[in-house]
Amino acid sequence: MNRATQTLRATGPPGAPSPQSRATTASSAKNQAVATLTTTLPSTETIMASTTLTLPAEMASPTPALSLGSARDVILALDLGSTTGFEITGADGGIISGTAEFRLDRWQSGGTRFLRFKRWLTEIKHQAAGLDLVVYEQVRNHAGVDASHAFGGWLAILTAWCEHHGIAYQGVPVGTIKRFIAGKGNADKAAVIAAIRARGFHPADDNEADAIAILLWAIETQGGVR
Repeated sequence: MNRATQTLRATGPPGAPSPQSRATTASSAKNQAVATLTTTLPSTETIMASTTLTLPAEMASPTPALSLGSARDVILALDLGSTTGFEITGADGGIISGTAEFRLDRWQSGGTRFLRFKRWLTEIKHQAAGLDLVVYEQVRNHAGVDASHAFGGWLAILTAWCEHHGIAYQGVPVGTIKRFIAGKGNADKAAVIAAIRARGFHPADDNEADAIAILLWAIETQGGVR
């Protein structure tokens, strides 16, 4: 059985509004509240999820207003990789973030993780009642050849999937994200996590922190326009 591990949590208050519409397609269904992400996938894949949909009072802190207009888009932000960080903000203004694992075991061939990633994207879209925009970290420099090939695989699956479903997508350079959230284009992982926590979020690791930073960039700059 193919197996992925997904961890997600609510990282913003449910009343926070979302940005102005940038979708290529729109429908009334997309204006529904984002449903709590479930752990049910097709029988070929099992996702083990640990969910926390509200922050404890002692952890909660004010979150900046996310409104850039009256429309509320469903936006998915991704830090692509074997451990993919993600954050999704929905039509109700709620924000959920976490990580999803797509690692191989000894019995699986190399392409299996990409098939699981594709099915995971479809499940996210289904649970959110549609996506208006996908933003992802656009990595240019890699640690080695294997890392470069792997990122190319994640990116190919993601962009082809978005094209198939008619969903707008946008890559954001690593330096742009770091400069936006931490003030320096070469900020390290610790600095990015600290900057995200200063915004009132509580990422479990750097992958989740990167996804949160990407989403905040998309919202606050309107996709780089501002």
